[in-house]
Amino acid sequence: MFANQCLDVKVVELKALGPDGDASKFFELCLEYPGWKQWSAGQFVMLRPQGPGFEPLWARAFSICRVDERGLWVFFQVMGRGTRKMSELTPGDIITLWGPLGNWFYVRPDTPTLILAGGLGLAPFVGYVLAHPKPENLRLVFGHTVPLDCYPYAELAGRVASEAFFDQGPSDLQAFIALIQDRVREFSKDGLVLACGPPRFLRTVRTFALKEGAEAQLSLENRMACGVGACLGCVVKDDKGNFVQVCFKGPVFRADEVNLD
Repeated sequence: MFANQCLDVKVVELKALGPDGDASKFFELCLEYPGWKQWSAGQFVMLRPQGPGFEPLWARAFSICRVDERGLWVFFQVMGRGTRKMSELTPGDIITLWGPLGNWFYVRPDTPTLILAGGLGLAPFVGYVLAHPKPENLRLVFGHTVPLDCYPYAELAGRVASEAFFDQGPSDLQAFIALIQDRVREFSKDGLVLACGPPRFLRTVRTFALKEGAEAQLSLENRMACGVGACLGCVVKDDKGNFVQVCFKGPVFRADEVNLD
């Protein structure tokens, strides 16, 4: 695990995504790059905006989406009071950031790698795809329930083989589950499967990975309060039935070392 640090950074840009304009609930937030010597896709940061209207102890975990010449980017959806406040940030506002935190996805340039992302679970794979030395060995399957332009999908679709599945109801869900099983089976013999998304999505991927004998890593999206393993608010059971902290032992786990049931 890389050494992490806590520091204050400025907001560089906040960009709304999707067709709703000012009513958008999906955002890309760019922060000053914190000067890390290195980071890896799958790691996350804890963010706590400063200023009036923010709770003193409030902080949220966000996957590191990507890093470019402008700074460090995270992708988020407005889900409650905290993320609504974040959607009102302006350039120059100060955010306390600590990270990079957690572990990361395997990168094996010569191994066929299947990326399975559900909704906000697309975020960590932006940096993964952009930094991968052989993107021709990657394949992305993305499931979403709102319009595709609400997500940073286009920049990935132009770089790797990809397919997006718009889930609009029960019949679509069953078709998507069948698609996941087919793709996992394709990569089960000599490939690698990486997944991030909501719990039900990850349980499905884990079930098929174990059934097909595929090597797989899952990035869990458990709610976190501290990010460093102190509060025990994000625990999950491992394969032996013991509780482990997602923030400290994860958020990326092998499919065979966690129990999501």
